[in-house]
Amino acid sequence: MAGTTEATARQVTSRDGTKIAYWTSGEGPPLVLVHGASADHTRWQPLLPYLESHATVHALDRRGRGASGDGPTNDLAREFEDVAAVVDAVAEASGSPVDLYGHSFGGLCAFGAATLTANLGRLVLYEGWPPVDPNARRLPPGLGERLDALLAEADHDAVVETMFREVVLMPEAEVAALRAQPSWPARVAAAPAIARELRAIPEVPFDPQQAARITVPTLLLTGSISDDPFAADTGTVAATLPDARAVVLEGQQHVADILTPALVAAHLLTFLRDRRHDRPGRRR
Repeated sequence: MAGTTEATARQVTSRDGTKIAYWTSGEGPPLVLVHGASADHTRWQPLLPYLESHATVHALDRRGRGASGDGPTNDLAREFEDVAAVVDAVAEASGSPVDLYGHSFGGLCAFGAATLTANLGRLVLYEGWPPVDPNARRLPPGLGERLDALLAEADHDAVVETMFREVVLMPEAEVAALRAQPSWPARVAAAPAIARELRAIPEVPFDPQQAARITVPTLLLTGSISDDPFAADTGTVAATLPDARAVVLEGQQHVADILTPALVAAHLLTFLRDRRHDRPGRRR
């Protein structure tokens, strides 16, 4: 499928002064997309054609990637502020609430951003939220050092492959399928930020009080055969959020939105269109 419009590059200044770029395409209600650890906005190329006829899509480059700037230190709170800044800018331009979709580490960032903005409409997270058991998300002994060594050797391709195999626990066939995607070079370019982000995940554990503040309707997506550690927390997260539902994608793993985009787009759009049970005054 071909996209409906050419993407337009835009930029917003986050709270700490970092410039965050995002790319706008399509027509319809606003939808912000947040990519995961090994990616930039080009990750969404397979999914965009299924969305652009139904939504104005704003795909951001998280800090340290693509056209976005980076801060002097790694602090996940700044990442949350980045996403909220894009949501707020899009809301101001569109004059309407903004839907937000985050994948993997991008889901964690979207979850944090959801508590910082009054402009959300609906939230969708695909295997990405704060870890219920932070210790389960700590890097296995020696893995962080191996990633650092690969970075020192400038073997960025191996950093990405090692992350998918040993952290996300992807099978070889799925790693090969991702490698064949046009976005693989952008994943390799993101390698310098991967180790720092993997180390940061356990530092932001799931907080029920924080979750209770996310009152917008929320959809949690997981693959039925995904081994990603985020998937194990779905039940706890869904039970704590005030208005959440969980959908298991049968036969899918961690990146169904890229490898089977029509399937994920169907679930995503169905959820975003279903406003029958939305209560007025949700904007905080």
